[in-house]
Amino acid sequence: MGKSFDQYASAYDAWFLENRNVLYSEVNLVASTLRDAGRILSVGCGSGLFEMILRNEYGIAVTDGIEPSTGMAEIARKRGLRVTIATAEEADFGHGDYDTLLFNGTPSYIGDLAGVVRKAWEALPDGGRIVLIDVPKESSYGLLYNLAKALGTWHHPLLEGCYPPNPYPIELVEAAAWRTTAEKAALLREAGFRELTFAQTLTSHPLTSNDAEEQPVEGYGKGDYVAVVARKRLKISGDE
Repeated sequence: MGKSFDQYASAYDAWFLENRNVLYSEVNLVASTLRDAGRILSVGCGSGLFEMILRNEYGIAVTDGIEPSTGMAEIARKRGLRVTIATAEEADFGHGDYDTLLFNGTPSYIGDLAGVVRKAWEALPDGGRIVLIDVPKESSYGLLYNLAKALGTWHHPLLEGCYPPNPYPIELVEAAAWRTTAEKAALLREAGFRELTFAQTLTSHPLTSNDAEEQPVEGYGKGDYVAVVARKRLKISGDE
């Protein structure tokens, strides 16, 4: 996984910068989950592009990150992050060191997501939050990505006219394993997290998702980028 992102680090940034409205629609969603987030650890921070924008344009400070790709980590460090090179499975999330563990765009690249979610629950303080944000398997983008992955290319008659002119690099598509929103919610509940909330963006077809910047809306089922936020509660009062 790290090797894929080492090789395509520049392509990753270039894709987002060439798809500015997609980028900012996603940044708006991430920012909406980090209100009063306290100390934040970004797990799979990549090149630090989102963290840099959050800091410079939204006033949200994310100073620490974990990233398995040395190429990505190097870029993120130049953007001001303190980055530990490790996979999510290997990484130390601390013990109460962070109030929020952010997984932005990374759940699909974590093999043992259930184990990582359990580790996050152990690491967070009472009241701490975990944020899982990604392309849902059931979404339009998720279906397109899985079809392209199965075909091994974007350039196939079955996909003709269905994907944006500048699609996500096929090498990064092939490295991912998307999960449904329901799967991620189930993993969170099984680990002990409560108070699940959902928000979404990229609500138009992938062909037109870069036409306009979107603000996030509550829920899921319409958006191609979905956030699931949950809290660690040692004492549960009432329903989720």
